[in-house]
Amino acid sequence: MYFNLSVDLYYLLGFLVFERLHIYSSFVASVISPSSTNAFSREAIMVFVKSQKSRSYFKRFQVKFKRRREGKTDYRARIRLINQDKNKYNTPKYRYVVRFTNKDIIAQIVSASIAGDMILASAYAHELPHYGLKVGLTNYAAAYCTGLLLARRVLKKLEMDEEYEGNVEATGEDYSVEPAESRRPFRALLDVGLLRTTTGNRVFGALKGALDGGLDIPHSEKRFAGFNKDGKQLDADVHRKYIYGGHVASYMKTLMEDEPEKYQTHFSDYIKAGIDPDNIEEIYKKVHSAIRADPTPKKIQKQPPKEHKRFNLKKLTYDERKQKLIERLNALNAAAGGGDDDDEDDDE
Repeated sequence: MYFNLSVDLYYLLGFLVFERLHIYSSFVASVISPSSTNAFSREAIMVFVKSQKSRSYFKRFQVKFKRRREGKTDYRARIRLINQDKNKYNTPKYRYVVRFTNKDIIAQIVSASIAGDMILASAYAHELPHYGLKVGLTNYAAAYCTGLLLARRVLKKLEMDEEYEGNVEATGEDYSVEPAESRRPFRALLDVGLLRTTTGNRVFGALKGALDGGLDIPHSEKRFAGFNKDGKQLDADVHRKYIYGGHVASYMKTLMEDEPEKYQTHFSDYIKAGIDPDNIEEIYKKVHSAIRADPTPKKIQKQPPKEHKRFNLKKLTYDERKQKLIERLNALNAAAGGGDDDDEDDDE
């Protein structure tokens, strides 16, 4: 009897193990094939997932500034440029803002206020044709001219142009203005925006122009065109070449020798203006002299507006509509009166 009981226990244990294996295999099958219709469906084995972006998250969500969303302003850099010491009270902190577009260069002296940025003075590359530079308004040499124009303009506005003449002849060497006895030089901080500050970038051409114009801008010569990274010094001759458009002249010569057809199309505006590689430097020297002679902004003579062509009727006033109605009624009465006279003549 004892022997039979142990056999029954063995059978019972085996049956339980078999059932467990059957349940486990069904569970695995349901996980592998979620489309199966057995009892162990995917809904039965889902774990708890916490909602990260709940209602309270969106209630506390704060959008970024508009110009950050548009990718136009680096507020991390801006706040460091506009922060002013509290013991200076309402003294403005000026920035030298340089921006490049496809066809123009924008240079401005800007100070920040609660109401918004206030522009003290501005200069644009599209003003350079007034000073004799009609082509190549976005290269390194044009950026230098634009910076020089802004510097001389803001100093003339503040009546400091005679006291701070700056570097009259551009030699390519680094230059920093020295303070005079009466007034300190006008100080501004370079604001390049989102531009990558690589060595030889055009923004540093505008910086060099402002420095030579007499502004006090903290800077380093490491980013000027011609700086040698290995020798850790600035090659003034290379920098001077860029200031006077020598890099453009050398490219013109290369195209004239190797690809004459491309030269005709690539430098068509230069050819129309009568500019060749040999006289580019003289043109830039004349532009620099003209800027120093009169940096004031030139007033543009606007053409009178052309007559607007209308494609719809002009809207009449109440009096005009009333007068038009009276004229129509008079015309109808006159026509009716004329018809009655014709009928009387026929009867006779």
